[in-house]
Amino acid sequence: MKELGGYLKKTRIENGVSLEEAAQDMNISLALLENIEDGNTRAFKDIYKLKQHIKFYAKYLGLDPEKVVEEFNDFLFEHTSKISLEDIRKARLKAEGSEEKEKIKSPYTIEHKEKINILPLVIPIGLIIFVLIVIIIVLIGRATRTKPRTSELKVNNYDYIIGECL
Repeated sequence: MKELGGYLKKTRIENGVSLEEAAQDMNISLALLENIEDGNTRAFKDIYKLKQHIKFYAKYLGLDPEKVVEEFNDFLFEHTSKISLEDIRKARLKAEGSEEKEKIKSPYTIEHKEKINILPLVIPIGLIIFVLIVIIIVLIGRATRTKPRTSELKVNNYDYIIGECL
């Protein structure tokens, strides 16, 4: 990382930009830029934010940000691939022995909890509830309506037939 930071510092100086001016132009702290140029990755809690700062700094300096990020990724791979298998086994045994059985995590990994988006479900469920309410209202309306008795229907039909004959 020191090589990458030195390369960024050299490019900044060649462009005639002071560290203070770069920090002000990019709206980030001077200490952050100093740590990037010094290759001090331990000053950053989140390696992904560091990567974004490096990419932004490379753009600012007129460098190809993808190539700079690729160099940074190479550094990360080299740095993290030095974890020995024995250390991984010990961590696994320790995790299996603990009550919670936590996964082995990289210090650079951020856990993201999956969020459930219920908005697409609200409209169909609301529509189903509305239809059910309408059906219930119609059924209750039919059930409470007074129905003529069958004997009254027969009398009315005879009256009609007698009226037709006369």
